[in-house]
Amino acid sequence: MGVPEEHRRGAPSKLNYSVFIVSTSRSADSSREDVTGKLAIELIERSGSSVIRKEVIPDDKEALRKSLIKASEDSDVILFCGGTGVSPSDVTPEAIRPLLDKELPGFGEIFRLLSYSRIGSSAMASRATAGVHSRSLVFLLPGSPDAVELALEKLIIPESPHIIAVARSK
Repeated sequence: MGVPEEHRRGAPSKLNYSVFIVSTSRSADSSREDVTGKLAIELIERSGSSVIRKEVIPDDKEALRKSLIKASEDSDVILFCGGTGVSPSDVTPEAIRPLLDKELPGFGEIFRLLSYSRIGSSAMASRATAGVHSRSLVFLLPGSPDAVELALEKLIIPESPHIIAVARSK
């Protein structure tokens, strides 16, 4: 049996997720429906894992960093949905990258490739990335429901147990 199969065999079958919707407009107007957050929760729970935290937070570096640090205390996987574009208010990568122990550039590369097949060249504007903070796996995603669905179904849900097992191995 090869190394990937060994890690998959020893990987946890259920993970605890924290989901953060990064949006200054949504955090200011709590009456706006959060389609992205609801979809993320549905997909995660359908996979057999649990969402232990779901919050809407503003596009603010300190709020993002505090959320990451708090969530890493009890979450296997932490999702930040939003703030990964190129507008001046998009600061999720700048806030979170310095706190990552290890970055997983392959996630962003594969995500943009999959996005390109769906939406074309505008996929290059995404700064989606992933990494490990403490013992948690962290994903920075665009805020659109389609992007979150693509990332969760094709990449995050299938591979997170394996990556967690490797990241936590001695």
